[in-house]
Amino acid sequence: MNVVVEADGGSRGNPGPAGYGAVVRDAATGEVLAERAEAIGFATNNVAEYRGLIAGLRAAAELGASAVDVRMDSKLVVEQMSGRWQVKHPSMRPLAAEAREVADGFERVTYTWVPRERNKDADRLANLAMDGGAVTSSPTPPAAPSWHGAVGEPTRLLLLRHGQTALSVARRYSGRGNPPLTDLGRRQAEAAAARLAKVADGAVVVTSPLDRARDTAAAVGRALGVAPVVHDGLVEADFGAWEGLTFGEAAERDPELHRRWLGDPATPPPGGESFDQVHRRVRAALDEVLARHAGGLVVLVSHVTPIKSLLRIGLDTGPSLLYRLHLDLASLSRVEFYPDGHASVRLVNDTSHLD
Repeated sequence: MNVVVEADGGSRGNPGPAGYGAVVRDAATGEVLAERAEAIGFATNNVAEYRGLIAGLRAAAELGASAVDVRMDSKLVVEQMSGRWQVKHPSMRPLAAEAREVADGFERVTYTWVPRERNKDADRLANLAMDGGAVTSSPTPPAAPSWHGAVGEPTRLLLLRHGQTALSVARRYSGRGNPPLTDLGRRQAEAAAARLAKVADGAVVVTSPLDRARDTAAAVGRALGVAPVVHDGLVEADFGAWEGLTFGEAAERDPELHRRWLGDPATPPPGGESFDQVHRRVRAALDEVLARHAGGLVVLVSHVTPIKSLLRIGLDTGPSLLYRLHLDLASLSRVEFYPDGHASVRLVNDTSHLD
């Protein structure tokens, strides 16, 4: 199948509140096959345009396209993806690499610059995203007989952040390092376990491989009478060279990179993992959990970034949630995922069991 991808992105302030839009059409008939739009938080026009391209290419891949004609009014993206211009800006390189990775899955991809008036549908979606909207549609959406559109028995996820460690006390970046729970952290884990024993009978327990999560999950497992299962996809973000540093120390060490990292989820720490990479990893882990435990109750014990990513998926919102949502140690959140693709977030950052 041959398709046309029209993509656009924008930023109000450049940098400022940003969003992208993408439309996939049948190349022969012009019929709209899919649309994508998402707010991406604080970013530049160029970042938003690349994100729009990636979203459009991914939508084309989901439709099973073999050949893609990309049309954009961004001269920069078209020339860089065509190989005629170098990708010089550091924040653009990961995005260009991600776009090329998706594009390599097609038999053929071409890139064509078009004037803005010939890209009005993607531009409209990008503006919708910047105004706070989000679109993921196809011409044949699933049936939605109830007012909220949810169909079928949901898989209920109880999301538990691990207990306190020495690094969390000192407010230091704690990613792939493996600090143990403090005495307070162990008490927090036991309190969460006692809470879950009352509301999660029959649940399975899935945990990050890091000790602070596994020890928290072990307390929950004892309370529920089940053995926790480790899933590597639930591990915390890799903060690379910033591991163990405070916010101020990381900003002083790499001022420009740290500033970009705070505004662009595609930017990784030095030697680390970007929030976009974490999000893709967590989404893959979620898909596996939902497939394995469809219609069941699952306690997921993890860390701040993966839990925020799961809530972001449940809310169908952009990466700005990563910067605006606070999750306390040993806090409990709940989200339900329905087999038709709908979701319902029922609880966020509950710490009543710690009182």
